[in-house]
Amino acid sequence: MGFGYGIVALFLLIGIIFVLFAIVFSGLIRPKRPSKVKLDNYECGEAPVGGAWIQYNAGFYIFALIFVIFDVEVVFLFPWAVAFKQLGLFGLIEMFIFLIILVFGLAYAWKKGALEWV
Repeated sequence: MGFGYGIVALFLLIGIIFVLFAIVFSGLIRPKRPSKVKLDNYECGEAPVGGAWIQYNAGFYIFALIFVIFDVEVVFLFPWAVAFKQLGLFGLIEMFIFLIILVFGLAYAWKKGALEWV
């Protein structure tokens, strides 16, 4: 039984070593000739305007996360709807609990003002 975990640990170790080797080796063989032009910001062929360090409203990030959460909810609802007859009453109760948790999360985000587009 412990042998299965050993294989997983071996592959994890090989993966980590491979990634570290690739990073170190590429750092050793790459050309290192920095210049002002190379270090300048690139904006689709246009001359950069302003600094690169601008602050974004955190609300955009929170709004996107809430969208992803409800998008994943739809992904979970589809297979549940397909297998509804096999799941029976247990599946129905389980999905109601899942939806109630999501509704509470939506109500919390709404109360905190995360859904307001400023």
